[in-house]
Amino acid sequence: MTVVKLNPKSKGPKGAMGLAVLGVVGIAGVIGFFGLSSAMYTIHEVEQAVVVQFGNPVREVTEAGLYFKIPMIQEVRRFDRRLHAWDGEPNEMPTAGGEFIYVDTTARWRIVEPQLFLESVGDESRARARLNDIIDSVVRDQIAGTDLVEIVRSSDWGAVPTQTIKTPVPDSVDDDASKDSEDEAEQLDLPDELAQAELQLERDELKALTEKVEMGRQELTRKILKKSRVMVEDYGIELIDVQIKRINYNEKVQEEAYRRMISDQQRRAERFRSEGQGQSARILGEARRELAEIRSEAERKAQIIRGEADAEATKIYNEAFSSDPEFYELYRTLESYHKTVNSKSTLLLGTDAEYYRYLRSASSK
Repeated sequence: MTVVKLNPKSKGPKGAMGLAVLGVVGIAGVIGFFGLSSAMYTIHEVEQAVVVQFGNPVREVTEAGLYFKIPMIQEVRRFDRRLHAWDGEPNEMPTAGGEFIYVDTTARWRIVEPQLFLESVGDESRARARLNDIIDSVVRDQIAGTDLVEIVRSSDWGAVPTQTIKTPVPDSVDDDASKDSEDEAEQLDLPDELAQAELQLERDELKALTEKVEMGRQELTRKILKKSRVMVEDYGIELIDVQIKRINYNEKVQEEAYRRMISDQQRRAERFRSEGQGQSARILGEARRELAEIRSEAERKAQIIRGEADAEATKIYNEAFSSDPEFYELYRTLESYHKTVNSKSTLLLGTDAEYYRYLRSASSK
């Protein structure tokens, strides 16, 4: 390494030349530093990149590390290698049965071939636009060929415990089962129309629960994912998962469903009211019957007690009065005076009447 010593006080061509050389070296150093820094670039663990030269991809970088490129000629386009979320807009679409429903879907995707991704779509916003077209079209096709019960339910919902069903619901019930259901309705003291409506409602509910599901929502989403994944491979994208977030009826069908729900609940409420009224009448009848039995038994016991008391009183009177019959006769006569003779009584009797026998004897004494 050569050290050039310059004397700032020196004058002449040699000193000026030294200053010029120092300036050139400094400028060259600065240019070299910026050139070297612009030639280096770093790829992080969550990134992947494509090196572009004059607008054309020349190579892709998928591993983290320090790399070099040609300054001013090549540039680096970076892409996130992590999962990206895609949320579609709820769209109205018909099912195989003709019901119009709103389907809201979501998906997870990532970039696996950055160079193909750059060449086909360019950036993530355009990739989401392509996913909108692809996934929405696949979902619409699958929904249009699937019954509503297959979309709403999963295949593992078909088994319903038999003990949760009070009445036989399938249409193919035998006569004995129907007779048992009618007997149960009669035991509840329900009106005939209400009982039949309740039984029909339970039949419809069990039929909806036990209706055989060939595919179910899980298998439906698997088919959507499989078909969509094949279509996005041409864009350097890997589709990880597709799920149906929400299914909703349109306004007309929703209102009809709400009306049916309200009607079902009203039938249930009417059934409960009828059951309550029947139970109330039964309880009141039993209470009145028990009250009548209690009163009758109490009256019977009271009559027995009164009879026994009268007999005992008569016995005591007989024993008391038998000791002095003449006094008893006098006592009974005086009692009759008290009950029959008062200030308003008028008696027409002779002086020798037996009624005043004790009075005559008392006056003669």
